[in-house]
Amino acid sequence: MKSKITQIMPTVWMVFFSIAFLAIAGRFLYIQVSGEVAGVSIQELADEKRTNQFTIPASRGTIYDRNGMSLAQEHVVYRVYAIVDEAHTSNPLNPKHVKDISETAKKLAPILEIEESDIAERLKEAVTNGRFQVEFGSAGRELNQDQKEEIESLELPGINFIEEPIRFYPNGMFASQTIGLTDKQEDQIVGINGVEGYMNDLLTGVDGSISYQRDKFNFKLLNPKEVINKPENGDDVYLTLDQKIQTLLEDAMSEVDKEYNPDRMTAVVMNAKSGEVLALSNRPSYNPNNLGEVDNWYNDVIATPFEPGSTMKIFTLASAIEEGVWNPEETFKSGTYKAEDYSRTIGDHNQHRGWGTISYLEGIQRSSNVAAARLAYEKIGPERFLEYLKAFDFDQKTKIDLPGEVAGRILYQYTDEKVTTSYGQGSTTTPIQLMKAATAIANNGKMLKPYIIDRTIDHDTNEVLTENQPEVVGEPISAQTASETLKVLETVITSEKGTGHNIYNLNDYTVAGKTGTANFVDPETEKYKTGRDSYVFSFLGMAPADDPELIMYVSVKEPELEVTESGSAPVSFIFKNVMENSLRYLKIQPDKEATEPVQVSEIPDWQGEDTESYVNELTKMGIKPIVIGDGDKITNVNLEAGTKVTSRQKVFIATDNLKMPNMTGWSFRDALIFRDFMDLDLEWLGSGYIVKQSIKKGEAFKKGDYLMLELEEPNNNDEETS
Repeated sequence: MKSKITQIMPTVWMVFFSIAFLAIAGRFLYIQVSGEVAGVSIQELADEKRTNQFTIPASRGTIYDRNGMSLAQEHVVYRVYAIVDEAHTSNPLNPKHVKDISETAKKLAPILEIEESDIAERLKEAVTNGRFQVEFGSAGRELNQDQKEEIESLELPGINFIEEPIRFYPNGMFASQTIGLTDKQEDQIVGINGVEGYMNDLLTGVDGSISYQRDKFNFKLLNPKEVINKPENGDDVYLTLDQKIQTLLEDAMSEVDKEYNPDRMTAVVMNAKSGEVLALSNRPSYNPNNLGEVDNWYNDVIATPFEPGSTMKIFTLASAIEEGVWNPEETFKSGTYKAEDYSRTIGDHNQHRGWGTISYLEGIQRSSNVAAARLAYEKIGPERFLEYLKAFDFDQKTKIDLPGEVAGRILYQYTDEKVTTSYGQGSTTTPIQLMKAATAIANNGKMLKPYIIDRTIDHDTNEVLTENQPEVVGEPISAQTASETLKVLETVITSEKGTGHNIYNLNDYTVAGKTGTANFVDPETEKYKTGRDSYVFSFLGMAPADDPELIMYVSVKEPELEVTESGSAPVSFIFKNVMENSLRYLKIQPDKEATEPVQVSEIPDWQGEDTESYVNELTKMGIKPIVIGDGDKITNVNLEAGTKVTSRQKVFIATDNLKMPNMTGWSFRDALIFRDFMDLDLEWLGSGYIVKQSIKKGEAFKKGDYLMLELEEPNNNDEETS
């Protein structure tokens, strides 16, 4: 039996191995013929394993001002990483991985500003865990070109860089809530607010890709089968903002913020003929390049309704003129007013004393609440007045091309609300709604839609994709009414009885406008806040008065005022600096008598020039510089060569023998420019224009000296409170 089994087993094993061999050979033959294993192509798998594929990021579109100045752009930074896998080094004489961990950590630590031990620990942990490469956290990201070059100069094996795009804002805190911010989501820059968010789809491009085959050392093959899909870059957005006007606004608001520490500020400048927003800013604001702690994310100009106060009387006046019930010579008893027996008594801003029996024209000039209430409730009638409010779109959003707009609300259910709305209390509005309504006053009765996006441009071809045009969205009053309203509003500035007299006058241009001093509700007590500074002080002005080119609105909430200061001081500082200089910059012809035409010139280079020759050169250009001292040699000029200036801007020339100029009559802004130029230790009393200086005219001084100034505002009347 045993012999028989012994004879059979070799045959069995031979048959078994033959079948196995045939199966394996058949499998190999099948794989060779079909090129597949378990439905997976061997060739495709091999290609995939030896193919490198990288994304070619598309550039995000740039946001420009109206003249092509970059406001938000893509900026390249670098991320550093270390290759720790020895297999990456093919030639020991030319290492491609981190060879000396201690040396690498020691040299990287001061540049990345992290502990040497932390770097060493990261590298050792990566080696222990068999990782190919390692990064250094947030400290190793967003490195600038200088940092990259400093690390490269160390010639550390295994240290490499990846280019990364970030969003960069060249002007820092500049229309920040308007331009907006971006966030990095899944390695893509995404707009989250402002224009960045509103136009995100257009600004965002489509990434491309590149692939090629490589060997095990990660080098391209001789025939790499390279495939490139080019990226589609994002398109560009041009805003209506003007970088120069916006800078004037930002500078003025920053000065007021520093001096008066207000709770809130808003300001906006608009082209009266088109509805284009030329400048817009808020405080608090933020620097998008370095956020830190942000106190205010909202674009208050469009997103924060409030009770506007007496600026609303502009539209009460216009409604009365349009309705045919305005008689400037008609008189009324000022002081207090009670619309109905059951309604509450309202009063004028001077503790309800009023000014006796006065004309309605004087009532508007003095910003009488009683005058506005009588016009709306008795002359126009409450229901008809409501129709005018709606015709001015005070119950609607302006539909400005920005995200987050919130409309104000017309409170008009009860008699008291119908009365107080006439002078800006109770009902709410936003600054942009006031500006939109004001375009009807400034533009012959035609109300314009405000807009901030001028055009969009294809980034690669420069083809214009879309372009906005002025849009008339209503005609609440006639051209004749608009003209008459402007004439009345001009007297608010020119009349000695006007609340804007000697406060909002410009040097070369007439102004039509209305002051406002509005109450606001304290969120803690849910009652109107009281106190001398507890108001929103504002001004809505248009210039030149007879045919406005620019409209500007400024509001300052709860400034910290000196005992002798009025609430108009911070508001007028912003309005006058921005409006006067903007009109000059735009080459709007001055309309006041005995004014010279404004010329714009470029500052010439002063290097190598003696004082007398350089002063003569500026004088021929219509510029009258202020020479600081009597030296023959120029040591500095406050403006760089090529800077465009008007003949009325102050140009300071420092000589090698410094002597104090006569500062009498200088504005506070001029004093600050002089302080910064001469690096002086400056203190001041009062506000307005300089009347005294501690270092007398002609006295020698040096940089860093102490200088005390006394300033005074022109005499003005009591302000109104609504």
